[in-house]
Amino acid sequence: MEQGLWLQETVKPWGIHLDETQLKQFDQYFHLLVETNKVMNLTGITEEREVYVKHFYDSLTLMLQLGEKGRSALRMIDVGTGAGFPGIPLKIANPDWKVVLLDSSRKRIQFLEQIAGELGLQNVTCIHGRAEDFAHQKEYRQMFDLATARAVAKLNVIAEYCLPFVKVGGSFIAMKGSAVDEEVVEAKRALHVLGKNQVEVQKLTLPDEMGSRHLVNLTKRDHTPKAYPRKAGTPVKQPIV
Repeated sequence: MEQGLWLQETVKPWGIHLDETQLKQFDQYFHLLVETNKVMNLTGITEEREVYVKHFYDSLTLMLQLGEKGRSALRMIDVGTGAGFPGIPLKIANPDWKVVLLDSSRKRIQFLEQIAGELGLQNVTCIHGRAEDFAHQKEYRQMFDLATARAVAKLNVIAEYCLPFVKVGGSFIAMKGSAVDEEVVEAKRALHVLGKNQVEVQKLTLPDEMGSRHLVNLTKRDHTPKAYPRKAGTPVKQPIV
């Protein structure tokens, strides 16, 4: 629990107060992640300190962008969630949030269902599928206060996947590693087309010199046109520029 106590103290100034139950949930998550990773490729990071810094701490940095909004019972979708980052750590820290985890890998979704069950997490829905399909379904389209993605794709691409899920007035926060200035400029038209989004970028440095991060917070000010997202594969091949 040493790393859990470290996490508890580190995020306390952000207004996140992790109790003993939540620390146990992070500990369970770590052990299930490492064990499952032996038979399924979930993460290249398995050393405990690194998992706590690069996965758990990193995921919780979104609370810095949300501020007071993060104190309410948000409805969140994590697109391309993979092994559950940032969705599961955010759910552990905010038990009253309603969280949807979306991924195109059935095996990863089965792992996340196991995590939610064993950690006793309520109001977690794990969905196997593609954002391009689910973002056009009535029960998901523009229904979320917050969408997140640890973005591998460029901002103009990942924004097309995620912004259709966000209600007007809500936020999409893209978690990026490298510098994002060029991407933000390149995505200017896409961010306007997809909902006249207001952009705020926050740079963070992980503890122990484990790297830098950028949170790109897009506040949605208008509805996303019905044409978006386009069919599977199109946003990558023909990004909005």
